[in-house]
Amino acid sequence: MMRQVYLDHAATTPIRPEVLEAMRPYIEEHFGNPLSLHRYGEKPRQALEEARERVAALIGAQAHEIYFTASGSESNNMAVKGVALMARSKNKGQHVVISAIEHQSVLYTAETLGKLGFEISQVPVDEQGRVDPQGVEEALRDDTVLVSIMLANNEIGSIQPLTEIAERVRARNIPLHSDAVAAVGRIPVHVDTLGVDLLSLSGSQFYGPKGAAALYMRRGTRIMPLIDGGIQERGRRAGTENVAGIVGMGRAAELAMDELEDEAERLRSLRDHLVTRLTGEIPYLYLTGHPQQRLPNHVSITVGYIEGEAMLLFLNMQGIAASSGSTCTSRALKASHVLTALGIEAALAQGSLVFTMGRGTSAEDVDYVADTLAPIVERLRQMSPLWPPDRAMQPSDPACHPHEIIEDGE
Repeated sequence: MMRQVYLDHAATTPIRPEVLEAMRPYIEEHFGNPLSLHRYGEKPRQALEEARERVAALIGAQAHEIYFTASGSESNNMAVKGVALMARSKNKGQHVVISAIEHQSVLYTAETLGKLGFEISQVPVDEQGRVDPQGVEEALRDDTVLVSIMLANNEIGSIQPLTEIAERVRARNIPLHSDAVAAVGRIPVHVDTLGVDLLSLSGSQFYGPKGAAALYMRRGTRIMPLIDGGIQERGRRAGTENVAGIVGMGRAAELAMDELEDEAERLRSLRDHLVTRLTGEIPYLYLTGHPQQRLPNHVSITVGYIEGEAMLLFLNMQGIAASSGSTCTSRALKASHVLTALGIEAALAQGSLVFTMGRGTSAEDVDYVADTLAPIVERLRQMSPLWPPDRAMQPSDPACHPHEIIEDGE
């Protein structure tokens, strides 16, 4: 039987058995509406608040600062649109600052705000995908009403210097939002240490169910609701809560908190081993993102002279699931905006691959991937009209140089 290796945990993670078991009673037996005053609402209401406490604990927040949503994208929309629209309604301004490598749910939300009359400033990143805190500070204006900088990038794994950014933003009394969907459950995240006012997270990224996510909002943050109707989530987000999903997210948060340190160390070792093998055995292969300040489970590469989609198809035939950039853009068959922001030329960006490991990933899986990818690359290159190259890509080419092997450090 062919070996099956799932290395696409940035797209989603499988539900843990403990999570599914916690959810089951709220699908079958305790089906009531949490707002109902009769006995059928009691258990769901209690479970909802217990899950809120567990999610809050995972990021060092207070339970009353957690608002449940249906996805990380909704949380990002709620934060960016909600804060910006509320600020403009109070005549505080209409300028928003984001980074050039934000997730589409932030980029497109900012684009929508632009159509509504807001001005949007994009802060660039360096060739390793890191935002310069000084660049953020220079983008601030008197009418800036929100800054949104992600904690870790889902495509290249780079972790941002968010604490330093927060110091500069909060000195101007400007709210700071961070899309931490790719980070929560994989690295330690504490909202007070980071200094953020709003933070997005999603249960499906740490072995919870899809359809359950949350937005942290620091007490006193003013926001305009995007969904009007009932009084759920203290009037910030109307609609009957997905109780079973939220219970599952709460249990997943509890498990992630207990296991985070040991699991991150294990994944970091696997990550480094995979990078060592791939960069050492396949020519014209380059690590993208920061070599040290990156997620512990994340390996992102570009492979010269072939396309990522072709590699993915051949890997899939060998039982290996990976991705080529973000799940939200990989089907668009165009160069990733993240890689473009790093200065990687479009032809090389088309050869991107992302391997993201998880709880079920073993050392044998990693070696299988390395053993499998090398002959795939060789076969595809023999079919490519660009191979062999007339010249080798030189280290001076933008963002196309092999980084040193990853060392410990987040």
